[in-house]
Amino acid sequence: MTVVTGVVQSLWEARADGDRAYPLLPGWTRSSHVCCGDWAQDGKYFVFQADTDGSSNIWALREKAGLFQRVERGPFQLTNGPLAGALATPSADGKRLFIVGRHRARNEFLRCDLKSGQFTPAFRGISGRDLEFSKDGKWIAYVSVPHGSLWRSAVDGSQRLQLTAPLLLANMPHWSPDGKQIAFFGARAENPARIYVVSLDGGALKQVSNGESGKPGDIDPSWSPDGASLAFGCDDSVPASAASIHVADLKTGRVSTLPGSEGMWSPRWSPDGRFIAGLSTSGWKIVLYDFQTQRQSEIFSGRSGYPAWSRDGESLFYRSFGDDASWWRVRLRDRKAERVAALKNMEVTDWFAPASNNSLIIARLVGTNEIYALDWEAP
Repeated sequence: MTVVTGVVQSLWEARADGDRAYPLLPGWTRSSHVCCGDWAQDGKYFVFQADTDGSSNIWALREKAGLFQRVERGPFQLTNGPLAGALATPSADGKRLFIVGRHRARNEFLRCDLKSGQFTPAFRGISGRDLEFSKDGKWIAYVSVPHGSLWRSAVDGSQRLQLTAPLLLANMPHWSPDGKQIAFFGARAENPARIYVVSLDGGALKQVSNGESGKPGDIDPSWSPDGASLAFGCDDSVPASAASIHVADLKTGRVSTLPGSEGMWSPRWSPDGRFIAGLSTSGWKIVLYDFQTQRQSEIFSGRSGYPAWSRDGESLFYRSFGDDASWWRVRLRDRKAERVAALKNMEVTDWFAPASNNSLIIARLVGTNEIYALDWEAP
């Protein structure tokens, strides 16, 4: 089975009845993202996918040998080329592996005009995700694809600066209200995710959280309007009874639980400071936390992606899934929702960002996937 720990995925092994679960690759530091394993028909090898050195490859782990047999278990790397290998499945006779080969694993940014519904390229030459504009609109922060490093640049693409090293997989950067700092969450190797803050000009990272959201890690920070605090949540695998929003005071370092936020994650602080929008751990529904009443109200009952506030704070954007996947905008004053763009036949990430000129910036997956047969003889 695969266990998702914040931004980290690891493989675990357990008996068929679920007893005695333990990590399959304890201490293996080659990758912080391991998933999608399958056994060979004879049970001698377990093949899986791991992201290493900015690319995805297929690895094999030999089953444990007998007491008096001394054989190396591995893992052994099976693919290493221009293709990103994924989703390996052994053939019935054990002589082949069928894998998905991904060409040019990268993203491109698109701007969606909310009046016309048209999509046009944005920020050409950047392969990234999780882009966000600074409050004054002069800067952008984003995470590079496939390497997972945090970058910032001016909106015209100049003054680019890498803010994190590749060993730290960064996610969801958010600008401070004054535009001088960027908060994000990240993890190294198989360690749980933590919240960090870094200066616009780079330098040392400041760790803000210490596991207050539980073992899977702390994720998805959101700035208070005054820049004095950061709200953050838990991984969606945490049970609803244990999930809640936490608030870190950046001056004192104290972290507290937000009363009445039980069952919430992925917080987004409203520009006026009155609300926090988020997702419910049960069903990924859009919920709104009111600081005045310390209660939650449901905005959208279907499965949704990460919410985002309009730049004026009067509306909330969210994404629906399924056959009618779309982006929606709901006005806070009357809770009326309207579809702003359809996502039919578009392979995009869950993330999106409100932009100026009544538009949204999205990230689309580009490249092609094909199935390959890899001949192998497992000894």
